[in-house]
Amino acid sequence: MSTPQTPTARTGGRAGLMLALATLGFAVNFWAWALLSPLATRFQTALHLTPFQQALLVAVPVVVGSVGRIPVGALTDRYGGRVMFPLISLTTIVPVLYLGLFGHDALTALLVGGFFLGIGGTAFAVGVPFVNAWFPPERRGLAVGVFGVGMGGTAISALTTVKLVDAGGTATPFLITAGVLAAYAALSWLVLRDAPGRSVPTAPLARRLAAVLRLRITWHASALYAVAFGGYVAFSVYLPAYLKTAYGLTQADAANRMAGFVLLAVVMRPVGGWLSDRYAAGRVLAVALGVVVLGAVAQSFTPDLAPVGTIAFLAMAAALGTGSGATFALVAQTAPGDQVGAVTGVVGAAGGLGGFIPPLVMGAIYGRFQSYALGLALLGVVALAALLLDVLSVSRRRVTA
Repeated sequence: MSTPQTPTARTGGRAGLMLALATLGFAVNFWAWALLSPLATRFQTALHLTPFQQALLVAVPVVVGSVGRIPVGALTDRYGGRVMFPLISLTTIVPVLYLGLFGHDALTALLVGGFFLGIGGTAFAVGVPFVNAWFPPERRGLAVGVFGVGMGGTAISALTTVKLVDAGGTATPFLITAGVLAAYAALSWLVLRDAPGRSVPTAPLARRLAAVLRLRITWHASALYAVAFGGYVAFSVYLPAYLKTAYGLTQADAANRMAGFVLLAVVMRPVGGWLSDRYAAGRVLAVALGVVVLGAVAQSFTPDLAPVGTIAFLAMAAALGTGSGATFALVAQTAPGDQVGAVTGVVGAAGGLGGFIPPLVMGAIYGRFQSYALGLALLGVVALAALLLDVLSVSRRRVTA
């Protein structure tokens, strides 16, 4: 029981404004979500962390932000983005201030703060159903892809966090981010509006989640997104440590290269959505996953950064961004209108969890073998499995409920 959608009435300038504000909110919350990653090597030195502990430090916000997307997505279906965007932003201020002012002198304190910092990562599950309701099906791939540009908030963190700490102390980037979150919460409450006539579910939360888990699109998209977005998240949080350890780069140089990786992936995400509006999303995913396989295999040999290593990483960044955009084009185009948020929550959780595991694996493998080769080879194997799933289960037929 839901109110029918009238997407053709929502394709004008107001829809564009809502898309811009949602993208801004996604970026701001992802900026907060990624604050610990650029400082991981500094914390490792100051607190004498093992490689696994360092990986755990940057992975905890990822897993919380991922699992939290499931209830947040379902709540967004019910209450809308106008309520959920300010709520998530205000809630994220608490762990940001805690980490900046009190929680950065011990591993336990950092893990506690990182756990609650994960709330910022759930903003993704707010934005997809919010944006989806504002656009007709033939434009949703591009619209959701543009919204996905907000994942570039991790690049803001990569480019500014270390410099702000050096200039003003450990608390500085956290205080600035908290202020930006507060400003966005006020702006979104005043300006954001949910799409008129959007589908609003009336069933209880548990029943809606159970129904979503019975949809084929949920499981197909979850598996594909776990590789596409999970790979992006894994590199965005672990690449500085990898480059510093494997190639001896300085912390600042490694962070800048990670920012380049992130920015390219961000730019390619709307491209993936746009291509999926014009061609089959499954075909776009197949090409993207094939590139990831080749890039991971090449990098497993730890080639020189110039040119092979750089080409491999940039190719994977472009492919992971494209694949992420194509996956949610698939969700936006095929999931039932009043279940997009819940489907997004589950799929987004799978993507985030896909990003949680690789840093831990990479840290453990390096601690054992003093080499990252096996970890990158495993990425290639997983990407190949996702490619086979896409070709055999998605590309050959339209995925329906």
